Amino acid sequence: MALSRRRFFALAGTTAATLVVGDALKGLYARAQGTSSTISPYGPLIPDPNGLLDLPAGFHYKAFSRTGDLMSDGNPVPGGHDGMATFAGPNRSVILVRNHELSPNSSTQVVGNKYDELCKGGTTTLIVGPNRELVRDYASLAGTYRNCAGGSTPWGSWISCEENTSTPENTPDTIQQPANSGIFVPNPNKVSKRHGYNFEVPALRKPKQGTVEPVPLVEMGRFNHEAVAIDPRTGIVYETEDSGDSLFYRFIPNKPGKLEKGGVLEALVIKDRPQAITKTNFPVGQRMEVEWVRIEDYDPYEDTVRKEGFAKGAAQFSRGEGISYSNGEFYFCATSGGANSGGQVWRYIPGKNAKEGGTIELFVEPNDKSILDMPDNIVVAPFGDLILCEDGDDEQFLVGVTPKGELYQFARNALNDNEFAGACFSPDNRTLFVNIQTPGITFAIWGPWEKHS
Repeated sequence: MALSRRRFFALAGTTAATLVVGDALKGLYARAQGTSSTISPYGPLIPDPNGLLDLPAGFHYKAFSRTGDLMSDGNPVPGGHDGMATFAGPNRSVILVRNHELSPNSSTQVVGNKYDELCKGGTTTLIVGPNRELVRDYASLAGTYRNCAGGSTPWGSWISCEENTSTPENTPDTIQQPANSGIFVPNPNKVSKRHGYNFEVPALRKPKQGTVEPVPLVEMGRFNHEAVAIDPRTGIVYETEDSGDSLFYRFIPNKPGKLEKGGVLEALVIKDRPQAITKTNFPVGQRMEVEWVRIEDYDPYEDTVRKEGFAKGAAQFSRGEGISYSNGEFYFCATSGGANSGGQVWRYIPGKNAKEGGTIELFVEPNDKSILDMPDNIVVAPFGDLILCEDGDDEQFLVGVTPKGELYQFARNALNDNEFAGACFSPDNRTLFVNIQTPGITFAIWGPWEKHS
């Protein structure tokens, strides 16, 4: 099999000779492209004899909760493993709440008390013991549409986001099958309720309680939700939107910690640059002051939330996806940002309160898909680096980003070319959990994290 440039960089360093050559070529290439890249602080990736996950020497993994496995509630594990978060459980266990990005025509589904009987997405909850063995798993939210990512809350729950805005009115009852045949069959994507909402799932819900009562958090907006992250100081929720002309939002709850009580939805505006298009022509590291404009029609009949915000001066981002909070800062991905659509990472630093707009800056934009290829989910690691889940067109890597903006490849999907998703660290910071979305596998990864320092 031909060795791609991305694969070469991942393996460079397996011998002294290849280390020198790989480092020299990589440094030269980085300088030529005006970006920063570096050899991984953990060393080169070692090919996995099991053909699942290539990791640096000293790191290990366990794979579990594969699509089709029988769960503790008697139902098969659904597919489409996506966004995920961890919570501290009893007896040193870890609770994982995991999204399933499934559509009405998907071949698997989350079984339970459904929001929409025709929809198959939702969440499952996994209890993982201190030995990183799966203890039990069960459905926790059902009947939602394409639950892509979301975010954990400081009060111990997961916000699951729908990345779809279908309504009964905008989906036809029938479709031609095959195309242009004149033969009409029932539309497998037909929905019975409006979609494009967030749903809250408590982490500590017990399996005997079944799935949660699915209540849409309407005032957080109806749009192609991707992920959320919460400022623990203020309770303000920051939201991303997966669209080529997406906006960056914040939701100021009427009562922090009680999202169902409603609040105010706003969109980010870069001061003195109304309607900024951020895909290109923004220098890395330049901080810009921001302000926020209110979204009046947060639950529109059509998918127009971002149109209202842009008309009021909000900045556009090229497919906002994963977002993560740490130490007073938010990092979020613009998956197709940059001149070559290879992706950007933005850093937003909020003000001390809702009246202060804060600042935003472009943190990473390599414009080289051999270094970074369409980052999606993101997490800030305990040691300060970002871990990005790629969702590009070639081989898929977990890519680390140092505080200086240097990029390195930490892990490779050795199974197929499907995306990584849901990267998150255990509460004790010793284990990285992540998914391969298809065929749907969850991994626990551990090793010498301290080697980084």
